[in-house]
Amino acid sequence: MGSTSPAPASVQPAPSASQSSPRQEGQTDAVTIAARSGRPTRLHRAVFQPIGDEGRAALVERRIADAIIGGVLPSGERLPAETELARSFGVAPATAREALLGLRERGLIVTRRGRNGGSFVSDDADPAAFARRTLAETSRVALRDLAVHYLAITVASIELAARRADPSEIAGIRTRLERVRDDDLAAWRRVTDDTQIELAALSQSARLTREQMRLQGELSPFFALIDTDPDARHDNRERLLSVLAAVADGDEQRAVALTREKVHRCVEWLIELRESAAPPAAPARSASARTAAEAAPPAAPLNPAAPSAHHAPADTAVDESAERTPS
Repeated sequence: MGSTSPAPASVQPAPSASQSSPRQEGQTDAVTIAARSGRPTRLHRAVFQPIGDEGRAALVERRIADAIIGGVLPSGERLPAETELARSFGVAPATAREALLGLRERGLIVTRRGRNGGSFVSDDADPAAFARRTLAETSRVALRDLAVHYLAITVASIELAARRADPSEIAGIRTRLERVRDDDLAAWRRVTDDTQIELAALSQSARLTREQMRLQGELSPFFALIDTDPDARHDNRERLLSVLAAVADGDEQRAVALTREKVHRCVEWLIELRESAAPPAAPARSASARTAAEAAPPAAPLNPAAPSAHHAPADTAVDESAERTPS
């Protein structure tokens, strides 16, 4: 009687890519999900991201100081408590306390006691003055180089967003943008910064989004200077709305072209402001004047041991007259 071989174990087919996880279909990364939440606060939240292994008080202080001077944290805004700051940055509470002390010494924050106390951004922190000073200290080459970096990241984000974003997502961003009056400069700057970061998030690239956030924070004070010009501000608003329309239509070439033109106009405006505020240069001497100056013999140095009568010091003359006076 022959033995019956056992029935082979049933082999389950490997799940396809679309079945591997209930979250795979339509899965987006965290930044894209946040982009759909309707809360344009990315640049603000980026201030309090962990700073990694270099968790030192100076880095915490610099991160918050840059956000205050750059206008991301406006005057009067209350900072998180020490323990919350430490948890957000991933540092020890003593490190956060030291950073707050440094900010107080620089006059960027004030601390109030009592029930509603805490650390608040000082009213004396002036983002516009900081931006003008920084612009004056930045060379044209450095400014254009910064714009090239910003443009490279922004164009890459816009191009991917035009391919991947859903029109309903763009409609939500557009609604928020149109809701803000552009004569409210602080609100307008916050919304336009967040619009650029939302578009980067819709690229579905976490790396591009993080870099866009960093660059937006660096350039936002300069963009705020442009906002003070009503014509330039209105022009930027119309161009940004046009970029959103092109992304919603999936027209990546038009969206990229509009973005390039918008950034180039902003850079030219800043360069013009920088040069108009620069002190006038000293007039250059003509070639004949330089030749005459070089050919002239050097002036004979005065001999302090034997001053001439014309240049004799007053106290010397008094002493000599006193010696001639009979006793």
